[in-house]
Amino acid sequence: MAQTLDGKKIAFLLTDGVEQVELTHPWQAVKDAGGTPVLISPKDDSVQGMNGDTEEGDTFPVDVKLADAKPEDYASLVIPGGVVNADTLRTEQAAVAFAKAFFDAKKPVASICHGPWLLIEAGVVEGRKLTSYPSLQTDLKNAGATWVDETVVVDQGLTTSRNPDDLEAFSAKVVEEAAEGQHEGQHA
Repeated sequence: MAQTLDGKKIAFLLTDGVEQVELTHPWQAVKDAGGTPVLISPKDDSVQGMNGDTEEGDTFPVDVKLADAKPEDYASLVIPGGVVNADTLRTEQAAVAFAKAFFDAKKPVASICHGPWLLIEAGVVEGRKLTSYPSLQTDLKNAGATWVDETVVVDQGLTTSRNPDDLEAFSAKVVEEAAEGQHEGQHA
């Protein structure tokens, strides 16, 4: 039976430099499951998507400025990758706090590719098993995570994947975990 999100709002946190397909694929999966994806950004107009990290893609309108976003309004959080996107977000204290709030509330969080850099900054990876783009493995291990080279990893409500090749599995888990809701065993 297909998972349904029954109109749940799903936060997508990103900024310029986002890997476009890592935004659009799970975004469509959320819509297809009846959810409402919401693009949240430190920017207030639009964000520049990228195909890879060097070729400009489409621009995407910001739905809610990060300063106005409230984690309690969303069922789960998705953090797409892209080197510039992830590196910029991890330096934004409001983005770090927004992501950490989902862990504190035991809500599902999904992050792909370079997105886990934000999770390191939020201090939520220690003791967790996860994956990412391979170049982050040392950063994640140094932050106390167990890094594995797998398509998709779910650990107490945290879903992670490596790259755009993993999007089918990643997007399915984004929907599944958001449909399940809060995870009692999840810890920050």
